[in-house]
Amino acid sequence: MEIPENLKYTATHEWIADHGDGTATVGITAVATDQLGELVYVELPKPGAQVKQGESCAVVESTKAASDVYASLSGEVLAANAALADAPGSVNAAPYTEGWLFKLKLSKPEELAALLDAAAYRASAGVA
Repeated sequence: MEIPENLKYTATHEWIADHGDGTATVGITAVATDQLGELVYVELPKPGAQVKQGESCAVVESTKAASDVYASLSGEVLAANAALADAPGSVNAAPYTEGWLFKLKLSKPEELAALLDAAAYRASAGVA
């Protein structure tokens, strides 16, 4: 199972790419896509929306179930991956690249310190 070392993670299967400039990109992990199955619909937050760490801010729906995506960090949504409206399966095929969900301008960069590194995420998700 692919768990890139350069990303941060949450126990609820979101990944976070910290760009080092007060912005971050958020998506769901390969573990999440494996558990959900093939995605058929993605509902993303609108640019300009304010999200708070731990709150539901997006929905991904598969043939198996619908699942909330939680804001891993607080901030303002800068962009949402509009391509997913027509190709939600991109999240399954490339969760860490083309399948990103949204980008944030962080309002509390200190929240990054509480996120999991790849080893801690692997342990919490039960993958080797």
